[in-house]
Amino acid sequence: MVESEAQGRLPGIAPVSVVDIGSNSVRLVIYEGPNRTPTVLFNEKILCGLGKGIAATGLLNIEGVERALKALRRFRALSEQARATHLHVLATAAAREAANGPDFIQEAEGILGQQIHVLSGRQEAYYSALGVIGSYFEPDGIVGDLGGGSLELVDIVGTEIGDGITLPIGGLRLSEAADGSLSKARKIVRTNLEAATLLKSGRDRTFYAVGGTWRNLAKLHMELTDYPLHMTQGYEIPVEEAIDFLAGIEKNGAAKGNAMRAVSRNRRSLLPFGAVAMAEILRAMHPRNVSFSALGVREGFLYSLLSDEEKALDPLISAANELALLRARSPEHARELTGWTEKAFKAFGVMETREEARYRCAACLLADISWRAHPDYRGSQSLNLISNGTFGGITHAGRAYIALANYYRFEGLRDDGLSEAIAAVATPRLLQFAKLLGGLLRISYLFSASMPGVTPSIRFEPTGPDELVLMIPGHLREFAGERLEGRLLQLSRLTGKTVYFEIEE
Repeated sequence: MVESEAQGRLPGIAPVSVVDIGSNSVRLVIYEGPNRTPTVLFNEKILCGLGKGIAATGLLNIEGVERALKALRRFRALSEQARATHLHVLATAAAREAANGPDFIQEAEGILGQQIHVLSGRQEAYYSALGVIGSYFEPDGIVGDLGGGSLELVDIVGTEIGDGITLPIGGLRLSEAADGSLSKARKIVRTNLEAATLLKSGRDRTFYAVGGTWRNLAKLHMELTDYPLHMTQGYEIPVEEAIDFLAGIEKNGAAKGNAMRAVSRNRRSLLPFGAVAMAEILRAMHPRNVSFSALGVREGFLYSLLSDEEKALDPLISAANELALLRARSPEHARELTGWTEKAFKAFGVMETREEARYRCAACLLADISWRAHPDYRGSQSLNLISNGTFGGITHAGRAYIALANYYRFEGLRDDGLSEAIAAVATPRLLQFAKLLGGLLRISYLFSASMPGVTPSIRFEPTGPDELVLMIPGHLREFAGERLEGRLLQLSRLTGKTVYFEIEE
């Protein structure tokens, strides 16, 4: 393997490509490498409509076949240009069901020089489930992957994959079978869902929505509600709100006005059918909420290739560690902060859940990733990089916590026009944690200058129910001064405790 000279690339891994041949689209995604949190180097999709008319003819669309083969020639060239060491090719519903599917696959394999994995419905459901398992923290619910030709439903709890089913009601196929009628589409979906008895076990759990049409529904909902984070991964809607939103899409066909700018033009015609399918699933399942996943079959397939040791890694901490390696002045110092802040939180009487502790650790690992920016913009850059970063295993409230903690670390412990919108995404508890963590990072920086070896030597100790002292070893006395006093006063105002420092002789 030839290492890239680019210092912004992770060492020890090489690009890998995945081509996904679907019923509606053919897509190439080139990832930085097959690691726990794969980062996209290149992404291109062409809507070929291979499955157009397949229900009536039993054949792949001829024009779609020509477009797909042309796209595959380009995709092979792009994969080679990106120096991808492996090219994995997956094909789903249309290719496996059409009478001329084998001929198309044979010709496509000749173009790509690779064997194509024509996934069965069960395999497609399995990889969709792995995509969610690999990108969520302890998921619990039912995954639904809506493609152009089929819908896969599968039950997951943690890393365990339960019952699954494939139904012939993908968005493209559903719109054709219903002759463009949403009322007819609703009846078709209801009839098919009668076989999906696993939905009954989904009550009060989460429905994980996978697939391009459903991701565009999420984008539309964000636009209509002026949501500040344009990140579909992990975007959640309470079930009642989701049902009302989907009913509006069904009634109007699509949203009016500027909101539709958030939706891909090529997806707009299928959006109402995707809304019908999801609405019927929610009525049959009665989940607590809907969570949209940007990761599905492709990422699930890559996840399946990892070792058991790699699969066991926390996706959030893994990604934060990588960014620390790529961007921080000292990754070692970033790791020091995780242990130091854990002890400080306990000293301030804060009891974290396991998930909250993960967020704090990630925030520490990411505390210095914007240092190359001008000092006046380090806070805003941290806010943007983290809130919109490619992270798995995190809720949107968690994103807000981590981003805000690092914003406060640079800008102080007050909200302003830039942070207020993101602060609204965090829960009140996480917002308070973000300010406390930001305040602690501000104090650490006065001693460490973001370099290792000093921060672990200072510590907070409770001296009373509402009083803490920052103990500073004598050999670090020169670090104390007015700036430290000012930042300890900020912590006092934030926590309602008296916080001061002492020099240990």
